[in-house]
Amino acid sequence: MAVMAAVVAAVLPTAAAAEQIVPWQIGLQPANSVVMRDIHTFANLTFWIVGLIVLFVMGLLLYVMVKFNAKTNPVPSKVSHNTTIEVLWTVVPILILVIIAVPSLRLLYEELEIPPSDVTVKAIGSNWKWTYEYSDLLDAHKDPVSFASNVLEDKNRKDPVKQPRLLSADYNLVVPVGKVVHVLVTADAVSNIHSFAVPAFGIKVDAMPGRLNETWFKADNTGMYYGQCSELCGQNHAYMPIAVQVVTEAQYKAWSEAAKVNLDDAYKTLAAAVDTEQAGPKLAAR
Repeated sequence: MAVMAAVVAAVLPTAAAAEQIVPWQIGLQPANSVVMRDIHTFANLTFWIVGLIVLFVMGLLLYVMVKFNAKTNPVPSKVSHNTTIEVLWTVVPILILVIIAVPSLRLLYEELEIPPSDVTVKAIGSNWKWTYEYSDLLDAHKDPVSFASNVLEDKNRKDPVKQPRLLSADYNLVVPVGKVVHVLVTADAVSNIHSFAVPAFGIKVDAMPGRLNETWFKADNTGMYYGQCSELCGQNHAYMPIAVQVVTEAQYKAWSEAAKVNLDDAYKTLAAAVDTEQAGPKLAAR
């Protein structure tokens, strides 16, 4: 574990390149996929619709309070109904729901319609860690490359900036940038229900024993992207981070070839490649 802590510290990008929750955050995380960008667009649309409704209802309440209070209107109105108002408050909400429903259904279709994949990963939730299995990568024994990803313990965190607490893992899920990643999600037979969620990619899927769910994402940029188990699953629910390392296609190819033989060496190779890539712009700036 201590060796992997050092490797993870070297692999992680600077804090500016990592997407994670931050203190006092009230909005969505920055998007790093087309699905998450569309989620942002839909969220902004519903925000303004709901905001205008709140202002309209507030205005009506203030108007009624001023116009029809007992002091200014001692003789109460005896109007029982108004056909125009009845039609309006039936038709207008229907139109608002249609305006919300059309982009909502389009977004749902986009999330569920999985394009042809470049990388397939199986994420298995258990009590309390994630196990990743690369169906496309076969080791010398013709078995898929797989490994468990545990939360990086506080005693092994060497850099609190590059290794955020409760978000860093000893082994990261490594994927290439700009490629469709097909994620199969389940939980082992003796596990509770978990949920695989990475906000920057706009994905959140339940991991249930005996059931195979699926999702997908295509990362726009390299870097580290964090998620967590998003289903209350037990006493260590808060200790199930999801750390996704998005790398270049060349770096992923080198990592995947090394991972077939030795996983620790694969991460060391990736760490060296990322360090070299990050050192390039710094040297050029000098």
